Amino acid sequence: MQNTVKNILVVALALALGLGLLASCASVVGPRDIELPLHKLQAGLDRRFPINNRMLELFEVELTRPQLTMLHDAGRIGMTMDALVTPPFSRAPWRGNLALSGRLYLDPARSAVLMGEPRVDRFKLDGVDESRQRQLAKVANVLMDKVVADVPLYHFRPEDLRYGGVQFVPTGIATSPRGLVVSVEPAR
Repeated sequence: MQNTVKNILVVALALALGLGLLASCASVVGPRDIELPLHKLQAGLDRRFPINNRMLELFEVELTRPQLTMLHDAGRIGMTMDALVTPPFSRAPWRGNLALSGRLYLDPARSAVLMGEPRVDRFKLDGVDESRQRQLAKVANVLMDKVVADVPLYHFRPEDLRYGGVQFVPTGIATSPRGLVVSVEPAR
């Protein structure tokens, strides 16, 4: 009788231990969140600048020193940068800055976080009257749509999306004051 009780206790303990291990494995391969700190996003963006472009085939534009900011309550990300605009037939460029924001989205096929729908929030050039600045801001919106739209802010490396022998895919994104939070689930 005593051996039977011992055997039952050993089996129950082994079963409880096995169920505990299975439960911990399930939490390992279940949905997870990956935090991407702002400094990591900023470093990736810094490698893409300076950007030189031409607006309306007239103005030479150089964009430098991008700075990302999290707009967590708006579901968008903000970016400010220095702008140097050289008008046609002039050697004296206009210096200023540009602030824009964009909607964040995931591209699972590219394993990337991207900015879409960029919108110029502020465009200020020193020594340029208000009327001309408004006109240039409209043109800057077109330029930003060409230069910044759908630009990856972060590419996941294959090892970023592999954990415990399981491949994950990004499924959601949110902003936090410190960066981005990407939700991932096991690939099916």
